[in-house]
Amino acid sequence: MDRAEKREFVTGLNAVFANTGSVVVAHYAGLTVAQMNDLRSKMRAAGGSVKVAKNRLAKIALQGTESEGMSALFKGQTLIAYSDDPVTAPKVAADFAKTNDNLVIIGGAMGPTVLDADGVKALATMPSLDELRATIIAMINTPATRIAGVVQAPAGQLARVFGAYARKDETV
Repeated sequence: MDRAEKREFVTGLNAVFANTGSVVVAHYAGLTVAQMNDLRSKMRAAGGSVKVAKNRLAKIALQGTESEGMSALFKGQTLIAYSDDPVTAPKVAADFAKTNDNLVIIGGAMGPTVLDADGVKALATMPSLDELRATIIAMINTPATRIAGVVQAPAGQLARVFGAYARKDETV
């Protein structure tokens, strides 16, 4: 990498650290190229990204961001996984780490909060933003359908009463 490429890489990483919902830092020593591509495709499908980070450049990129406290995590062969949704990157990384012993989650950050490995795994167990939205919509929708049923019930009962009176008058 020449100086211009390094500067561009640091600028891109700085934007990642400043604007994403969560960042996961992991060691990837021992992962094959196929496994790394698999991780990248799973992360991309979920709406996140994976980058192999040069530690020195990542520490420079962290300067001036909310996540600056996680610079101590960048030791050894590290990669970063990030997403706009705070739960997506930890969830995909934790699921991948369950089946792959070579991916070791060492920590991460969610805004100014620095997370250890257990914090990232706890974040991974939470429902995603889309799942939460679906739950809220279902909760809002359920009372609306019940209200519609209750409102329609008296009208239906009145129609049956009028129908019964009409039949009664026909038979008399």
